[in-house]
Amino acid sequence: MAERAGRVATAWQELGVRPGDRVLLILPDSPDWLACFFGAIKMGAVAVPVNPFTRAPDYAYYVTDCRPRLAVVEAESFAEALRVLQVPDPGFRVVTVGGRASGCEALEDWLARVRPMNEAQSTKPDDVAFFLYTSGSGGQPKAAMHRHRHMLATSDSFARQVLGLQPDDVAFSASKLFFAYGLGNAGYFPFSAGAATVLLPERVTPEKLFEVLERHRPTLFFSVPTIYGAMLRAAEGTRPRPAGAGRLDSVRACVSAGEALPAELFARFRERFGQEILDGIGTTEMLHMFMSNRPGAARPGSCGPLVPGYEARIVDDEGRAAEDGTMGNLWVRGASAFAGYWDKPELTARARQGDWVVTGDKFTRDPDGFFRYCGRGDDMLKVSGLWVSPLEVENALLAHAAVAEAAVVGRRDPDGLTQIVAHVVPREPRVLADLSAGASAEAEELRAFVRRSLPGYKVPQRVEFVAELPKTATGKIQRFKLRA
Repeated sequence: MAERAGRVATAWQELGVRPGDRVLLILPDSPDWLACFFGAIKMGAVAVPVNPFTRAPDYAYYVTDCRPRLAVVEAESFAEALRVLQVPDPGFRVVTVGGRASGCEALEDWLARVRPMNEAQSTKPDDVAFFLYTSGSGGQPKAAMHRHRHMLATSDSFARQVLGLQPDDVAFSASKLFFAYGLGNAGYFPFSAGAATVLLPERVTPEKLFEVLERHRPTLFFSVPTIYGAMLRAAEGTRPRPAGAGRLDSVRACVSAGEALPAELFARFRERFGQEILDGIGTTEMLHMFMSNRPGAARPGSCGPLVPGYEARIVDDEGRAAEDGTMGNLWVRGASAFAGYWDKPELTARARQGDWVVTGDKFTRDPDGFFRYCGRGDDMLKVSGLWVSPLEVENALLAHAAVAEAAVVGRRDPDGLTQIVAHVVPREPRVLADLSAGASAEAEELRAFVRRSLPGYKVPQRVEFVAELPKTATGKIQRFKLRA
């Protein structure tokens, strides 16, 4: 890998890429993905990995926004991206991987005739090494700029001090490399310890995950709550179970991030597979985890205590410290905090308070230092003058045996008042057909079930049954689509 990344660095140089230029990566997870990422960084350029499974307008936006000198595209699978990238700019080049395309360079042709770059470009720890685009749930995606030293910081804090990553570990991440979480899990974390990584180019399905777990027997498995829930349903379902669905015996730690892990899902997964899930939280702006549960000490419904090297504050809307148990806005700081958003100084100013990063998340803190995620600030609901966390209502719904997934949003009624609307995916898909005529009875049953554990103002006024919930490429529920 080091030798191939060195050849990539030389190839980029000879293709006219200079230190500080952006290199756009539109590739599935693969050794070439990693070689192109590290090769760009080695010669002083800025790697910009993006979701390869997105839409044509998104590719066009990335090119316009980050203004890359070079784009690298997997030829066979992403013809749409190649079409969008054919821009009449003599200073912009397109390189293909795994095949050839008209008007493009082929990576293999270059690697066959160049020598590896031995000495890395003389970059400084605070120079920008890569951009990571956020999911853009609040508008157009924005690129968080990360420095060379940030990968070292998160490898030392989370990978070494929380997970105890060792050279004999094998890491496997359901989250892809273009995502900040996946980049650490399957990329620089295992390399930082001399460990191994398993890469899955295809889209993730429970069947494919069980196949990889059975075949490669990773010791560390990283995923998101949505995927853990899908694995559990596949293992519990009435259909023939996928191979390996009954055990995860090679895995010493299952890790979750991306969104809060429901306590009910934690309990069911542990009962089925004998594995606790270490839930934590990080953001694209902080690169990876800054809070996490610890092996053998996981607390269901909590994001855990702080990861070594990070500090957090929970403040009210005026910036005053909130007491333990009181919900407030989460600010965090640490050595991996982003350098700012590319070409968006106004957004950067809003996201920073000195060296504190304003996450936009609502949290509470237990007296013993465990943090609990309440939701995004713009997802919180005010009902009858009182704040309601959608996650609290969703957890109550998930405790019902018939519920596989749930997402709660607020919707205005004809009088302009906020109603709590629950969108529920039944655990048995065939139930959807039966609900068309009698959904009101099932909805009332769920409302009554929630009322047993939550006060009346937190009970959904409406329950809608759906086949699936809209999600981002990283598995987060797109609540704005449900509100619409």
